[in-house]
Formats: sequence, structure tokens, C-alpha cells
Amino acid sequence: MKYFGTDGFRGQAGQVLTADHAYKIGRYIGWYYNRDHKGRIVIGKDTRRSSYMFEYAIVAGIIASGSDAYLLHVTTTPSVAYVVRTEDFDCGVMISASHNPYYDNGIKLVDGNGHKMKDDVLSGIEDYIDGKMEELPFPTGENIGVATDYAIGRNRYIGYLISLATRSYKGKRIGLDCANGSTFNIAKSVFDALGAKTYVIGNDPNGLNINNGVGSTHIEALQALVKEKELDCGFAFDGDADRCIAVDENGEVVDGDFIIYICGRYLKKTGRLSGNHVVVTIMSNMGLFKALERNDIEYDVTTVGDKYVNEDMVEKGYVLGGEQSGHIIFSKHATTGDGILTAIMLMEVILEEKKSLSELASGMRKYPQLLQNVKVTDKDKVLNNAEVLAEKEKITGELGESGRILLRASGTEPVVRVMVEAETDDLCREYVDRMVKVVENNL
Repeated sequence: MKYFGTDGFRGQAGQVLTADHAYKIGRYIGWYYNRDHKGRIVIGKDTRRSSYMFEYAIVAGIIASGSDAYLLHVTTTPSVAYVVRTEDFDCGVMISASHNPYYDNGIKLVDGNGHKMKDDVLSGIEDYIDGKMEELPFPTGENIGVATDYAIGRNRYIGYLISLATRSYKGKRIGLDCANGSTFNIAKSVFDALGAKTYVIGNDPNGLNINNGVGSTHIEALQALVKEKELDCGFAFDGDADRCIAVDENGEVVDGDFIIYICGRYLKKTGRLSGNHVVVTIMSNMGLFKALERNDIEYDVTTVGDKYVNEDMVEKGYVLGGEQSGHIIFSKHATTGDGILTAIMLMEVILEEKKSLSELASGMRKYPQLLQNVKVTDKDKVLNNAEVLAEKEKITGELGESGRILLRASGTEPVVRVMVEAETDDLCREYVDRMVKVVENNL
């Protein structure tokens, strides 16, 4: 794909991703879903300043092609997927660059089943953007589409989340970090309704502060809150709330690997782990693999991206999968990673097992891991370079079974990621530095 990566069309707003791109995306999907019936497309956005620009451009394109646009306004990525699949929409659009800084933005598309859009549709959009197909027709008169406020869809999603909890959270003190993003007007209301005493940070968006020192990529803010207020646990979301990273009562991070372990073990214990399998990615920690093996839980390993995790889960009927970054998919309840849903599922285990989050996580030992990004102009060229491959092979041999090294191209940024797991932090640093030096010498 030229424009669409593993998580949509993403880049600096106004430069890499422009209002013209957004209009053309709207034009194409408005035409595509309006060919044999009146198209119905639902749209959500996060709190970035540029999200309004892209929202209006996409809406203009959709209705100019004859389909109707329904606006959820500021909401989460999983809420768009939920509304699409439960309320008979043809397509969903989410305007967000997830955990990226405010000056980036992105456009994500989901199909009528709430899954990531198929490649053939994305290819058609790219061809239209690049002028490789004839101009699309403009309906006139009563055939022009309309735009409708649809905030009620977001409210139904909130009600759905609340309905999934099986017990009251009364007496629990919970911290929430909304990243100044999509959950600022959702997360607190959900946990308050369930009876928790909530303490919230990152809930004052101004269009420029999304993910700025808060959220799942800046977990230290929530750690400080949990320790200062002596809370039972805390949950941090990213800009569009498809991720969740937890913090236990001691202020220790419980990332996506720990969440997969805790929830996988619980689902197995209660007879609800379909196929006795979970789905993880190549970036999952070795400690997770060993913990799953100790508990006789099998696992599939996919390439990085919740898209690929979800595809494997759908194909094989598995109910739990995710990434270390906090994209966790509970396929019985959702088709995408859902940060608030993940927090609810963790609370279910805490309450049912009558254990603290630190106790639940204690059965898994995380191997020291270090990840470093190297900015590049040609990711494939670097990854296929003979010297880079030779150094990677040499380090792999030196680590043996006590560690590993991974090199991969980011699907959302112009970087190559170098990741090493080893028995000590010093070894991780040594091998990452060696690998990064070779990569930089071959840019």
C-alpha cells in the first residue's frame, strides 16, 4: 500500500495527510457504498485540532457521492467499530493518529462487520487519490447525501461497556489516564457508573496536548497518581483508546503481555479460552511465552499489528489476543482493541479472584527488553542490507536461548525498530547499540 499502513493513512496533518486526501477518501467510500443502496457511513474523531478539518472534508466527500454521513463526534476507535457492526452501517471512519503527537493525524476505515477495511477497497481509494481512475459521479437533487448528528451511537456504546461488568466496583479506588484524548468524556462515566471511586488525569484536551506527557505511552504520570493516592490500580489509554496499559497498586506497569497472561489464565480456568489458544505478536516478551507454556496455554505468533492478531483470531475462532503495547482484543465482545473494555476485563479477574493486580501478574517474569527506533528513508533497503543481516545473525548466535533480537519496519512511522531481549539490562543495551550502529552505517 502507498498510503495505508497497518493502522490507516497516517502522517503529519496538512503535509503528509491533507484535507484533499480526506475529501477524496470520503468521495470514494461514499461512491463505493452507494452503488446499489443508499450508503450509510459513521464517523468518529479524537481531540486533535486537525481532526475537525479532516472530519468536515470526509463528510463533504461522502455526501457529495450520495451516501449519508453520521457523526459520532469525539469518540474512541472501538466505539466506531461497535456502532458499525451493531447498527447496520456500511462503513466506519475514525480520524486519529492513536498514540502519535498532536501534529500527526490519521484516517482509519472499518468495514460493515467492524473489522479493518479489506485491501481491495483501500487499493481503490489509493488509485482514486492518485488519479488512476475516472472521476466519480456527482449525484444531484434528492440524491445528494445528508450529514446527521449521531452522538446517540456513542452513548449506546457506553451503555454496552457498562453492561459487560458482572459485579459492582464499589470500594475500589481506580486511576484513569485519558491521554487528553478520546476517553476524556467516556472513561470516568463508565467506571463511576460501576461504583468505583475514580481519580482522573489527562482529561482536559485542548487540541494540542493529546498524548503529551500522559496516556499509555507516558505511563509515569499514572504511576505517580496511583502511588500518591494509594489506589488499587490504574488504567492508561492512548489517544483513540484502542490501547490500555495498567498500573498495579504498587505503581508497577502491567503491560499488554501481562494482561494477555492474566486474562488468558483466567479464561482457561473458567473454561472460556477457545481452543486453549491466545494470539500474540513477535514483539511479545519471552517471559510471556514461558509463562503461557507453564500454564499449558498454546499461542499463535503473528507479525506486529492488531490487524494481524485479529485476522488470526477470526480465522481460528480464538477469543483473546493482543500486543505488548496494550492492543488487546476480546473477540467475544469486540472486533478491535478496546482500552476501556480491557480495563473492565481486568477488573473482572481482580474481583473474581479476590487478588490484587500485582498478585495476578506475579506468575510471569518479564525479560529485560530494550527497543530503539532508527529513522530511515528506505525501510526495506535497510532490512535487506547484507551487513545488517550478518550482524543480526551474529547477535542471535551470541544470545542463544537466553535472549533474542528483532528488526522490523514500523507500519506507521519512517523508522526501523531494533529490539533486544536478554538476561540483563546491560546486555540489552550492548546488543542494541551494536545493531543500531550497523543500521546507521548502512542508511
